[in-house]
Amino acid sequence: MPDAQVPNTITGRDAFLRVLKDEGVTKMFGNPGTTELPIMHALSSAPEMGYVLALQEAVVIAMADGYARASGKLVSCNVHVAPGLGNAIGSIYTSMMSGTPMIVTAGQQEQGHGLTEPLLYAPLVPIAQPVVKWATEVSRIEDLPRILRRAAKVATTAPTGPVFISLPGDILNNEAAIDMGEVTRVDTAVRPSDAALEQLAKRLLSAKKPVILAGHEIATSDAFAEATELAETLGAPVLQQTVAWGAHFPSEHPAYLGALNRDQKHVRRVLSDYDLMLCVGSDVLKMSVWSETEPLPETTKVAMIGLRDWEMGKNFPAEIALRADVKETLKALVPLLKKLGGTQLAEQAKASLAEISKRNWSAQRAQKAAKVITPTTAPLPAEWVMMRLSDKLPKDAIIVEEGLTSTSTLPSYFPFRDRNSFFGNVSGGIGWGIAAAVGVQIAEPTRRVVAVIGDGSAMYSISALWSAANQKLPVIFLITNNEGYQILKNRLKLFHGNDKPIGMDFNDPPMNIAKIAEGFGLPSERVDTADGFDAALDRALARTDGPTLIEAMVKKG
Repeated sequence: MPDAQVPNTITGRDAFLRVLKDEGVTKMFGNPGTTELPIMHALSSAPEMGYVLALQEAVVIAMADGYARASGKLVSCNVHVAPGLGNAIGSIYTSMMSGTPMIVTAGQQEQGHGLTEPLLYAPLVPIAQPVVKWATEVSRIEDLPRILRRAAKVATTAPTGPVFISLPGDILNNEAAIDMGEVTRVDTAVRPSDAALEQLAKRLLSAKKPVILAGHEIATSDAFAEATELAETLGAPVLQQTVAWGAHFPSEHPAYLGALNRDQKHVRRVLSDYDLMLCVGSDVLKMSVWSETEPLPETTKVAMIGLRDWEMGKNFPAEIALRADVKETLKALVPLLKKLGGTQLAEQAKASLAEISKRNWSAQRAQKAAKVITPTTAPLPAEWVMMRLSDKLPKDAIIVEEGLTSTSTLPSYFPFRDRNSFFGNVSGGIGWGIAAAVGVQIAEPTRRVVAVIGDGSAMYSISALWSAANQKLPVIFLITNNEGYQILKNRLKLFHGNDKPIGMDFNDPPMNIAKIAEGFGLPSERVDTADGFDAALDRALARTDGPTLIEAMVKKG
């Protein structure tokens, strides 16, 4: 209940929580400081707003990011003044890249006090602006509900993403009669016009060898069924977008070939077999490092469906670009294709799928697995660890991945069976995964979450282990330890011919991540043999009353 003392009035702090609750927020992730104490005071009377404590602000945002991505819900994050917001910026950047609907707030010094530039003070809005959809500061208590309502609307409207609000202490502690406002949601589940659908259908039917590039909007629009029906109707192979940061198409479907990588020459060779690439809610060949080779062949034309019009024609021209919801579009497009294509299309599609099945993801997995030998010496080959993990997990398991080199083969073995079966790092800024797994497990309490994290990534946000233990979450943290930044070593050698890295090793002194985890309250094991890994994973899977950590020592390279 509000702690207002005057009838028909409410404090800013209570209004803040009341509006968030009305907007559908059921979880707040935070790390409080003095300027956040008004909110913490109000929370003591609002236990229904489940507060999750993290021990550093980057961890706060990454945990909330994982929760929002897995739950599909708007989430609230609270960080502390300028240094805390600065700590959070890298994680907010990742949330912006993934389009996570998130309201980030930071306590700010009282407006008059801020003028004196006290300890920890800086203008917060300019700090946040580059990495959010909208940023503002509340200057009147009467405006607080309107700003929160607008923030929720902006964050949840496609293309979704984080917003930021600076909350001065006097706004939170003051009391006034306030109009609380009401919820607004913008419905973006729209389909193209009949003429546009017919144009796209005819273009697809005229293509000699079309390919589907599956992206994350298939997951966010819950369009797995519609996407598979599209592939079956066209008999077209499916590739996952180059940054595989989610489960965007069922791996075991006959049409699925796997994910494109970020090697421009390789991608160009793959796509040269196709004359039309239909991008379904996907990024368009996003790469990591520069190459003189363009990844898209001149002979491969592009058509696009999705809600992020910024991606359309950004780097490569699109013959057809439809700003529309993936699910609704495919629900209308597939029947139209069947009508226009008739029995001839059905026969062609059947023959094409039969041909694709000889080289699809399942066939590739079987071929790869047949070549992997159970190791008899230490340390473990990373590929064997990825295969063995995939074999032993329950079918509804969720993997949160940030292993870079150690997990490069994981998508070849772990099947995506639904839109929440896999979450990866979209931005490349490391430290996200170990914290995001905490949020994913909170959102998916009945499924087993396994965080597969490299040793370098884990050290960025290692305190997330405490939050997992504090929340008693059954997350399994699998840390692959190759004692260094292996991706940098590989690129130093590849790009510069230098095989003598400086500042990229963790072996002087060596880390013992299992012992670090024990200090956070997690049962932990370090393993470097096949039998040891199997036994440790079995024990971890059997434990359901809290998190477990396995540190797998893996080969370098």
